[in-house]
This record gives sequence, structure tokens and C-alpha cells, in this order.
Amino acid sequence: MSDPLVLIPSRLAATRLPNKPLAEIAGEPMIVLVWRRAVEAGIGPVAVATDAPEIAEAVTRAGGQAVMTRTDHASGSDRIFEAVEKLDPEGQHDVVVNVQGDLPTIDPAAIAASIVPLSDSSVDIATLVAVIAREEEKTNPNVVKMVGSPIAAGRFRALYFTRATAPYGDGPLYHHIGLYAYRRKALQLFVGLDPSPLEMREKLEQLRALEAGMRIDAVVVDDVPLGVDTPHDLDRAREIIAAKIIGSRSTS
Repeated sequence: MSDPLVLIPSRLAATRLPNKPLAEIAGEPMIVLVWRRAVEAGIGPVAVATDAPEIAEAVTRAGGQAVMTRTDHASGSDRIFEAVEKLDPEGQHDVVVNVQGDLPTIDPAAIAASIVPLSDSSVDIATLVAVIAREEEKTNPNVVKMVGSPIAAGRFRALYFTRATAPYGDGPLYHHIGLYAYRRKALQLFVGLDPSPLEMREKLEQLRALEAGMRIDAVVVDDVPLGVDTPHDLDRAREIIAAKIIGSRSTS
């Protein structure tokens, strides 16, 4: 049995949406909503890894845990590795789940599903995908596609990730969701690797792991959570969450 720790990397340095983690949605900062979704997943303790005192204060005010990290990290993976080493120096938690801090509509069940492939000892990293339903997304380079070999119902062994339209031919395409569950040792190995050629070409960090021979398995979930990067995304997130609140009240 694994003992997961869920970490949410968060910083204030977004250019398209300044102070993004603190943007209010349904009366709370966005980072707090993501923290709540991660807690609802029920797979292990949750903490926010940040370099901003304002983010840490918002999380702790809501009853959550925050850990301060350096300001010079190149990626969220680097930030969560520092955080897990601070929070768990004895290595009790053997799985680290990285939930992006700009996914306020993430389904807690999807977070929980991410750790399932790690029951197979040959899997180093697990992630999520969803079937691409909108035709225009199949050719959109901002929609990252997973190319994988099916190994069970709703599960793939990932062979490649790309911004191109792939694989060729009939059949569904899969939208990669940037949520990862790492074995603790795999995360340590990953952050110690130099950026790889395909990673730099596609601008996709996960290719570093594949190029190093690490195994990534993907679980299919029902839909893609909205990533908030722009003011328009923020408006959509507010609409989606407001609709959910109204729906839950009408059924209660």
C-alpha cells in the first residue's frame, strides 16, 4: 500500500493573470478551492508549496497547510520536491501527487484515480487523460496529446506526448491533463535530470521522463478540468463553480 502526499505548487509570477492563485472564485481564493478539491480526494495529507507569503497566508487562513519554498524553481516539479523533502525528511510518503494550483474545477475523483497505476511496481509516474471531444482541439497545439498503448480498460502505457495531432488514423485522441503521481524515488530522479532534447523541442516536461526510460501510465477520466491562465478562463471558472453550487443546493 502506498502512502501518498498531495502537493499543490503555487506562485504569484503569472504574467497573463497577475496574482492568479489569489483570484476570488465563489468567495475564496482560487488556490483554496484547489486545496479543498485535493482534500476531498481523500488519498492523503495535502499541502500547498509556494514561495509567496500571501499564498501561504490564504491557505492557512482556510485551515490548510502551506510550506515555503525557494523562489528560483524552474518548474512545479522542482518546487514539490523541495516541499516533500521539508515536510517528510524521513521518507514516510512514498508517493507524491502534483496537483496544479490553477485547476479549480478539478474533480476530486480524478485526483484519486491518478495513484491507481502505481499499484504496479513497474510504473514510475501516473497521469490523467481524457478523450478529445471537440474537433478543433485535435489540431490545437495548446492541447497536449498522449500517444499510448492500451493495457487495460481506461488505462494506457504512455509512449509519447505531443502538441501535434497524433496518433494518425481512426480512433480517439487523448488530451493530456497535467496532474502527476510520482513514486518518491522517481520524482527525485526526475528533478535531477537535465532537460531533454524532445522536452525542449515540444516544451513538454514529461518527455524528460520518457527519454530517460521512465514508465508513465495514464488513466482515462471523464473530462478535462479548466486550467485558469487568462481573465476569460477565470470568468469561465466562476460560471462553472457557481452553476455547481446552485445545482447542489437544488438537490439538497
